[in-house]
Amino acid sequence: MNPRIRTLIDSLQLQPHPEGGYYREIFRSERMVSADENRAGRKALTVIYFLLEAGQCSRWHRVLSDEVWSHLEGDVLELCCFDAASAQLTVSRLGPYTPETEPTRIVPAGTWQAAQPTGAYTLVGCAVGPGFEFSDFSMAADHPDVADAIRAQGERFGKLI
Repeated sequence: MNPRIRTLIDSLQLQPHPEGGYYREIFRSERMVSADENRAGRKALTVIYFLLEAGQCSRWHRVLSDEVWSHLEGDVLELCCFDAASAQLTVSRLGPYTPETEPTRIVPAGTWQAAQPTGAYTLVGCAVGPGFEFSDFSMAADHPDVADAIRAQGERFGKLI
């Protein structure tokens, strides 16, 4: 393992994440907000550190709240988003600002998303509002129709299921 990755895992106290990589929640708001008519109240905001190293990915998943990804350190991250209703897939590059990359990207609530580093590792911060709850999280692998639609976009995207 790259020494910098080991340092980040140890010093930030990161743990394995169910979708891949490592994470630690660093903030959970005390303030409650109304999420929507189908979900009970949620914390206003949650924030995590999220680390992916070469060969790891954040598998296709969705969160029922808006999510803000911010590049903190390391290589560029490819952030893939898939709108199941329109079958539209987009790929953004998250990293230090250049004409090809942006340091922050927003994934709208309910959008399927996956990510992978383009090099040795990427450390990001992810803020979710209304706050993240595992009950609002689902993996595309558990939704065969969505998984098939993603696979139809090409092998590059299907391997992230």
